[in-house]
Amino acid sequence: MKGLFCYDGPISCDEHGNYFGTVLNNQVFRRYFAVVDSLDIAIRVESGTPQNNKTSQITLENINIIKVPNIASISGIINRKEANQILESSIKNADILFIRLPSFIGNVAVKLAEKLNKPYLIEMVGCPWDSLWNHSIKGKIIAPYMWSATKSNIKRSKYVVYVTNSFLQNRYPTKGKSVNCSNVELPQTDNTILENRLNKILKPKEKIVIGTAAALNVRYKGQQYIIEAISKLKNEGIHCEYQLVGWGDSSYLSEKAKEYGVVDRVKFIGTLPHEQVFSWIDKIDIYAQPSKQEGLPRALIEAMNRGCPAIGASSGGIPELLEEEYVFSKGRKNIDEICNIIKTFNTDKMKEQAKRNFSESKQYNKELIQERRESLFFELMENIR
Repeated sequence: MKGLFCYDGPISCDEHGNYFGTVLNNQVFRRYFAVVDSLDIAIRVESGTPQNNKTSQITLENINIIKVPNIASISGIINRKEANQILESSIKNADILFIRLPSFIGNVAVKLAEKLNKPYLIEMVGCPWDSLWNHSIKGKIIAPYMWSATKSNIKRSKYVVYVTNSFLQNRYPTKGKSVNCSNVELPQTDNTILENRLNKILKPKEKIVIGTAAALNVRYKGQQYIIEAISKLKNEGIHCEYQLVGWGDSSYLSEKAKEYGVVDRVKFIGTLPHEQVFSWIDKIDIYAQPSKQEGLPRALIEAMNRGCPAIGASSGGIPELLEEEYVFSKGRKNIDEICNIIKTFNTDKMKEQAKRNFSESKQYNKELIQERRESLFFELMENIR
C-alpha cells in the first residue's frame, strides 16, 4: 500500500541531498506507516542547510520526496501548471492520500483526488484566515480565498483529523467522520516533575520570570505585548523578567524593549535544542502564549506538561488548554488584561495551576493520540478494501 502526503511545507535540502524539517520530521511521517508500506511526500523544497536548531534530518526508509514548485504566492501562479502535473502523476501512483490543510498544494490535491477517485484523509492543522490576515497586506488579500477553499474542502471530506478539540471543528466543520488529534505527542510523564515545580513555587522570589518559546521575527506571535505589560508592571513596582526562546531576527522586539524601558528585563535566550527547552521551562515561573493566531500550540502544552502555570491569548485552541481566567484578549488591547492576570498569581494560585496544567497535559500522551488517529486511518482502510 502506497501513501502520498501533500502539503506546502516547506522542508529543506542540503547540497548532499539530505532532507530536513522542523514540524515535519521522522516522528510525524512515521505515523502513516501504520497503514502504508511506503510514503511519497509531495511538498515544496528549499535549498540550503537549515540554521534552526529545531530542524532534524528526515531519515526514514521507504520515503520518497517529490518536489512541487511554489504556488503559495501571487508569483507562484506561473508554477501552477507544472505543480498540477506533478501532483496528478503522484496521485495516480498512490493508493491513499494524507492531505494537510491549510495549504495551496493541499487544496489542489483534494480536487485531483476527487477527479481521480482516490481515497483521502485531511489533517486540519490551523486556521488559514487567522494566519494570513495577521501576516501581511498580501496575506489579507489571499485570506478570503484560502478560507473559502479550505472550508469547502473540509466540508466535503469523508475523513478529517483536527488538531484542536473544538476551535477548528466549529470554524471548518465536516459532514464526514472526524477525530481530534493534536500534533503534540508527549511521552509518559513522571510525577517528580510536578513535585519539583511545587517545590520551586514555595521558594521566595525576587522577581517573576515569564517565558515564551516562539519565532522572534513573526510579529503575530505577540511577544511585544508581554514586553509592554512588564513595563506597566515595572511602573507599579512589580519586578518581572521576560525570557524569549526562539530563532529569527530579534531587532523589532529589542526596539520594543527600549521603547518601553525594560531592556534590562528582557532576555533573548536564542535557540535551544528541544531537549534543553524542558530544562528552561523548569526555571521560569509563568509561561505565556500571546499569539494573535494559533492552532494548538506545542510550546504551551509542553510547558503545561512541566507543571508550569501559564497564560495565553484567546486565539485558536489556546482557550481549550487554559482556564478562562488565565486567557486574555488577542491583540494590542490586552495589556491591562495581561497585567491583571499576572498580579492575581500568588503561591496558592501557582500551585493550583501547576497541578491543573500537569494533569490536563496528560491527554496529549503519545499513545492515546496515536490510538485515536489510527482508528480513523483503519476505518478509511476498511472502506478502501
